[in-house]
Amino acid sequence: PKSRLSSSPSSLTTNQCLCRVLMIILLTTNNISTFVSAITQKTATTTTNRSSATTAFLSIHPKCRSFSSAATFSSTGVHSEYHRNRSSSLNSLQARKKSLSSTFLSMSSSEKADDSSPTVIIAGAGVIGISTAYYLALNHSIKSILIDPTGTIAPAASGKAGGFLALDWNDFSPTRSLTRRSFVLHSQLAETLGKDDIMYRRLTCANVAVNPVGSSWNKPSGKKLEGVEWVDPDDDTTQVSGVSLLGDESTIAQVHPKMLCDKMWEVTQQSVDGCKLIQGEVVSSAYDGNDDNKSFVGAKLADGTIIKGDALLYSCGPWTKFGTMMGVKYHSAIIPTPDVLTQSVFFAGCGDPEVYPRPDKTAYCTGFPDEAVKVTEKPGEVEVRKDRIQKIVDSVRKASSKKSDDDYGGALSADPILEQACYLPTTLDGLPLMGKLSSSSIHGGGGPCYVAAGHGCWGILMGPGTGEAMANVISKDIGKGKVVDKNAYDLDLRPFDPARFGL
Repeated sequence: PKSRLSSSPSSLTTNQCLCRVLMIILLTTNNISTFVSAITQKTATTTTNRSSATTAFLSIHPKCRSFSSAATFSSTGVHSEYHRNRSSSLNSLQARKKSLSSTFLSMSSSEKADDSSPTVIIAGAGVIGISTAYYLALNHSIKSILIDPTGTIAPAASGKAGGFLALDWNDFSPTRSLTRRSFVLHSQLAETLGKDDIMYRRLTCANVAVNPVGSSWNKPSGKKLEGVEWVDPDDDTTQVSGVSLLGDESTIAQVHPKMLCDKMWEVTQQSVDGCKLIQGEVVSSAYDGNDDNKSFVGAKLADGTIIKGDALLYSCGPWTKFGTMMGVKYHSAIIPTPDVLTQSVFFAGCGDPEVYPRPDKTAYCTGFPDEAVKVTEKPGEVEVRKDRIQKIVDSVRKASSKKSDDDYGGALSADPILEQACYLPTTLDGLPLMGKLSSSSIHGGGGPCYVAAGHGCWGILMGPGTGEAMANVISKDIGKGKVVDKNAYDLDLRPFDPARFGL
């Protein structure tokens, strides 16, 4: 019970103290043989009353009763059993130690977050916010409160993106280290969360040049088309004019963004008590006191509600309320495929569509983005334009077709089963905003306020690395940080400092 685990030493009975001592000994003893010998020598001289007390303190917690009933801790019982069969005793005690350790750790896990533990408020329930909450919980035992206008997980781009992951495509960008770290974390997440539960897999990628049907072209040799599953090398009517491989299973992967976000949030809530999702719009940080002597207390919502916390992270994607944030609108169509395809394709020609096949016999098809704008559409209410969807469908049909304009026989000839649109957040210099807001910022206001947004088309890829890095920064600032993985601190976040925009 919580009351028993949180009791002060002065209020504990003798039996309760003895129970705690035994738990610690069982969890930390490296030499079981020495421990059994010590118990044997002690119980050989103990009194019957002390033996009864030992049995009593083992029965304090219901989960310890099986241990108590199975053990014979009388002065003659343990001594004679040890001498009759020392090996058997060692094995038995080892098993009991393991069982009690699991019980004790299980009890401790449920106690990790109490009312006094720090709370981080996260504005936005997309992949950046959820990744930060995930690593705050697992690496630092800090709880988070997600606040999103829709009240749902991944309502915007994080739930509607393609989930394409590339290890080395940002090697000549300031995001190189962040990208590579995130690619590794995605692989780790797949093992932790379950590959099938988030549709994670490794695959290949190719750039395929195609010509419009009826145009003149020179078909590449069959050898050049080997390994390109979108093309039949023996088909003389194929419109493919060239192929360039962009990556293999060692550098290319994919994940289903919505499934990833849902699973990460599920594990976050299981890891630390108190994590929750609230529907609302964060408009500013909140303080007690006046301008000369004020203290941070949390976040203020549009309806005036104050959500109390120890830190505030803005991760609202294109809706992050800073002057530099813009949004690029993308449409996408999910199209069924005849088979499970394993090659992402960036088509050159026919409008340059992008196709990311998934292991559920579907393909995520996108292209024809809008210009970057200040986003005015509300989260969860982004308009899907039918003419843009049709343009995507027509382009992928032509790119994968083997016949004519009126006869689509390619892998992407089926009608879409899902049509959607979202905004990809971007900044003026194309680099994400990551770090603490300055005291002079209207959004920082001198308190523990942070931002993580603006990752463009690489938001899903960089999500875990961003979340891990921001969790490290925030937990360190609010006094609860601890190093779990030294590699996490190798990331240089200075290129992403919001101060470059005066924030």
